[in-house]
Amino acid sequence: MNAHFILYVRDQVRSERFYRAVLGVDPRLSVPGMTEFELPGGGVLGLMPERSIRKLLGAALPDPAAGNGVPRAELYLLIPDAESFHQRALSSGARELGPVAPRNWGHRAGYSLDPDGHVLAFATAAGGHGA
Repeated sequence: MNAHFILYVRDQVRSERFYRAVLGVDPRLSVPGMTEFELPGGGVLGLMPERSIRKLLGAALPDPAAGNGVPRAELYLLIPDAESFHQRALSSGARELGPVAPRNWGHRAGYSLDPDGHVLAFATAAGGHGA
C-alpha cells in the first residue's frame, strides 16, 4: 500500500514553498490544483487548494475555508531527526505548539501548526530511530 495524504490549503504556492523547505525535497508534481511530495519512508503528501476540492466534490461537503484556523488534520512523521525537521518548520513560518520532547508513547516528538493550521508532528522513536 502507498498512502496519499491530501491537505486542503488556502494558497497552494505558499504551502508548496513551506513544505519544500520543511521536507528538504522538491515536489514530485506541481501543477495548478495539486502539489505532491514524497514523504520520508514512503507515502505522498498532496496539497490541494480549497477551491479545487470544492470544484471536485461540489456542495456535498462544507466549504473547507469555513474550517480555517481549526486544526483539521495532523501529519505525524516518524523520522530519524525530529529536531531538524521541527526547526525547519519553525524557521519556515510554522507556529510551535510544543518542542521536541519525550512523549509517553515512546517517541520524542515536537508539534507545530503549518500556515493553514494543520498540526505537524515530527517524531523520533526511542533509540533515535525513525520509522
